[in-house]
Amino acid sequence: MENETRTDSSRFQDFGRKVDERFSEALPRVEDEVKRVIAFLNDEVVPHVRQNSSQALRLAAEQLNKLAEHLDRRRG
Repeated sequence: MENETRTDSSRFQDFGRKVDERFSEALPRVEDEVKRVIAFLNDEVVPHVRQNSSQALRLAAEQLNKLAEHLDRRRG
């Protein structure tokens, strides 16, 4: 039983080392992808959101104005 415990422990340590190696190999690629996504968001998404958010606010204001007029008509 003691040999089994040592064997199991050794297998677990080997597995841990292999996982560490895989993460170490993948980490630079993951970091590059994260940088690429951040750049895309900053360069492509944020400007469109800023531009379209002002349009969305204007549209929402128009709709709120129509709703207020409708509520006023129903009361009066």
